[in-house]
Amino acid sequence: MDAGLIYNPAEGALLEEQTQALELLYDFNATRPSQTELRATLLKQMFASVGEGCYVEPPLRANWGGRHVHLGDNVYANFNLTLVDDGPIRIGNNVMFGPNVVLATAGHPVLPQLRSVAAQFNLPVRIGDNVWVGAGVLITPGVTIGDNSVIGAGSVVTRDIPPDVVALGSPCRVVREIGDHDRTYYSRDRLMDDSPENLLRLF
Repeated sequence: MDAGLIYNPAEGALLEEQTQALELLYDFNATRPSQTELRATLLKQMFASVGEGCYVEPPLRANWGGRHVHLGDNVYANFNLTLVDDGPIRIGNNVMFGPNVVLATAGHPVLPQLRSVAAQFNLPVRIGDNVWVGAGVLITPGVTIGDNSVIGAGSVVTRDIPPDVVALGSPCRVVREIGDHDRTYYSRDRLMDDSPENLLRLF
């Protein structure tokens, strides 16, 4: 599963382990809004590793309940994050996900004979530090997104994205670098009412 090779995902021992992981996911999604401490506890049981200050808004969908997912510090995920986490997913620090984002590691061979028996392979997904993934983004197997980058809403990311850029579209492409413009405008032509340094003091 972790080596990127073709394997049988319906093998009995795998299904048993996967079911156990999904039981925890069910419990997580059944929590009440006031049960933030329970949610945090369950996340640490479900995921491979969880840093400080992480928050995932239910409902969460995950093939393996997050078992192959590593979260850095201060990761925020809005509603309906879907993790096709048959293979490793590594997420850095200070990463934000909009609603309805999909991170997929699993793929199937193009050859019909292999697909007819549900043969599968997995390629890892990696997301660097300080990345913002907009609403409705799909990230496909094997993709790496570099530090500080922004992925525009609705994008389909099929290739690696370098650090320090804004990228969007289907397929997702780099449209510009992050730079001086972003010290003056917080969104398109919306002018900041103070310097970034002063605004940071609010937090």
